[in-house]
Formats: sequence, structure tokens, C-alpha cells
Amino acid sequence: MPIKVALVHDWLTGMRGGEKCLEVFCELFPDADIFTLIHVPGQVSSRIEQHRITTSFLQDFPGRERWYRYYLPLMPAAIEALDLSAYDMVLSSSHCAAKGVIPRPDALHVSYLHTPMRYAWDLWPQYFPPKGWVSRYVLPVLLNRLRTWDTVSTQRVDHLLANSRFVAQRIAKYYRREATVIHPPVDTAWFTPALADGDGSEAFYLMVTALVPNKRIDLAIEAFNELQRPLKIIGSGPLEAALKRLAGPAIEMLGWCSDEVLRQAYAACKAVVFPSQEDFGIVPLEANAAGRPVIALGQGGSLETVVPANPDRCAQPPLQVGSQDRAAAPTGVFFFEPSAPALAEAVQFFETHEAIFDPAALRHHALQFDRQQFKQRISQFLDAAWAAHGDSLAHNGNLLTGARFPNAQKA
Repeated sequence: MPIKVALVHDWLTGMRGGEKCLEVFCELFPDADIFTLIHVPGQVSSRIEQHRITTSFLQDFPGRERWYRYYLPLMPAAIEALDLSAYDMVLSSSHCAAKGVIPRPDALHVSYLHTPMRYAWDLWPQYFPPKGWVSRYVLPVLLNRLRTWDTVSTQRVDHLLANSRFVAQRIAKYYRREATVIHPPVDTAWFTPALADGDGSEAFYLMVTALVPNKRIDLAIEAFNELQRPLKIIGSGPLEAALKRLAGPAIEMLGWCSDEVLRQAYAACKAVVFPSQEDFGIVPLEANAAGRPVIALGQGGSLETVVPANPDRCAQPPLQVGSQDRAAAPTGVFFFEPSAPALAEAVQFFETHEAIFDPAALRHHALQFDRQQFKQRISQFLDAAWAAHGDSLAHNGNLLTGARFPNAQKA
């Protein structure tokens, strides 16, 4: 008999990198049911929406569309309350609580981790600045309990997947578990180079980001105010008003834009600026798919996605135009300290060496992370995990070994 598959995702409130992964899981398992903490209809793709979606009790709370993040202390209880007893396999997509679902004892649970819970571990000071008595006396107790639950709930997962080596290292640090790295998908079919005379680029630089503290938009604004170079920022978030006050006349804040406008902006810009330490960071690869280089902080996931023209802090000469080795061709420039002067210096380095960046080589690099590659790697991993799971069940005399896998659509 075909197995029953449950897909679990933290919340369905918009289409970001995590939802792009979930979309692929939906393609692999078109008959799977989706479980989530909160669902705002119409905010994710039709591919996701066409599945049966079950939400937690948080769905009934007031202000869920805007204030759901404030329900963080309740999320462990809410995710554990979801009933997955009918499912043979659980595939969770988690950056918060989704991996904490309780599967049936004989079910297989594979979790694709975008990151260990940022708010509870290394980035909690950025999300919860120490202000007032709540931050000083209440928050440490809540976070302590959240970390304990986060660690314990990981033991209910049979196989952990990480979206980068950087995330795998953090999983090993906080959970003491090994994770298999499968990089997330890039929509290279959508993000393509401009069809125009010349290289198609214009004079402006581009940022694509949520306007939240850890993205370091303030650092980019400070650098580009000093350089007096045009910078367009696509994105929205709670810091929008404050950042507009910081922005000088050369900086244009566009808010969130349609996919078509985003695609055109990538293809038209001079380079994409990426000043934050990210778990993976899909923006540099979207830029490369559009034939544009990136100026990135040389930390975190960028070390896995960017081939820098200055790998040793500008000590090595960059590759020459026309290099036959596309795998080694540079895709961007690093700055190594999260400061406005370091970013400004990297921009100037880029402008001096701009001719070395070949749009065809940039796109060739991005194709290594193509959506179809991700789909194939996930499918192969799940095939092997289910086969091993079936062998384990057979050894223990479990009748579920008669179940067929996959009832998935092959990559």
C-alpha cells in the first residue's frame, strides 16, 4: 500500500526561501497533507495552497497575521498538539518549531533545517535587545526553557538535513547531531540575464532583503551614503521607517516588489550587496543566475555560495577575463568585517576589477544550485532513508514493511 506522507512547515505567511523548499516537497508528494502553526490564505503559492492544510490552535488567536512571532513561547505546545498518528513518513521544513512534531513511533521523520532556532541560540541578543525588566528577568527564563525543548525535540527526528555546511556546524554545536547538507533551490529558470546590448547593467547597486536588524541594512546605507553611489533596496519590515531616515539622496527604498520587478532589478543592476551573515543566503545565487556579481560579507553561508575575486583579503590578483575554468571564475567580492568602511572598500575594489566578472560564468555557477538539482538530491536521500527505515522495521517484525515508497513524483 502507498505510504501516507505529512509535510510540516513552521508557518505559511509568505513566500520566502523556506517556502520555496516546501514547494519542491509538494511537487515530490502531491498527495501529502501539510501541517503548520499558522496559515494566512493567499500568501503562499498555489502549488502549496492546493494541498490539504491543517493548522494549530494558534490559528484561532487574534492578530495572527501580524503578531504571530509573539506567540513563540506557545509554539512548542502548538506544534506537539498536531496529530500525525495517521502518517508513515513526516518531512518537516523547520527554522523554528516544525521539527518538534510528535510522529508515530514506527514513522520515519526527516527534517530539513534552515537553521537552529535563531531566537533561542546565538542571535537572541539581536532579536531581543536587553531593554527593560522583561528582557532582564522574564526573557532569560523563557529562552532557557525554549532551548531545552528545542534540543530535546531534535531527538525525535530520524534524519537531519541542513541547508549549508554553516548550518550543519551549528546543528552539531547545539544539538550534538550530524546533518547531511543539501543546498536549497535557486529558481534559475526565472532569474535570467538581461537580453540587451552590452552587459545590460545600469549604474545602481541592489539589495534584496527583509528590513530586520540582523540583515545589516544600516551598514549598507552608511557605506553608500559615504560613497554617494546609487543603491536600491527591495524589501519591507519593521525597520523601514528608521532606515528611511538614515538613507541619503542616493538611496531608494522600494518596499516589496512583484516577482517581475525583482527579476528585472537583478538583471539590470551593477551588483548586488549582501552585508549580513546568513545561514545560506539565496540572494547572491539569484543575482548570479541573472548574470550579476555580488558584494558580500565573507562569513556564514556566503563562503559556500560566493567565489570571491579577493579570497585573501585582496592579497591575490583576481582571475582574468576569459578564464576557461568557469568553476573557478569569480562570482563576487568579499568584505571581511561587518563595518561600513569595509563594505565601502569592497565596492571600490569591485569597481576597479568589474571587467573580470563574466555573466555566463556567473550563471554557470548558479546552475549548480538549480531547483531540479535540489529536487533530485532530496528525492535520492528520502529513497535511501525509507529503504533503511524499512530494513529496521523488518528486523523488529513490524508489518509496515509492506508499505511502498515512494508515492512521490520522481525528480
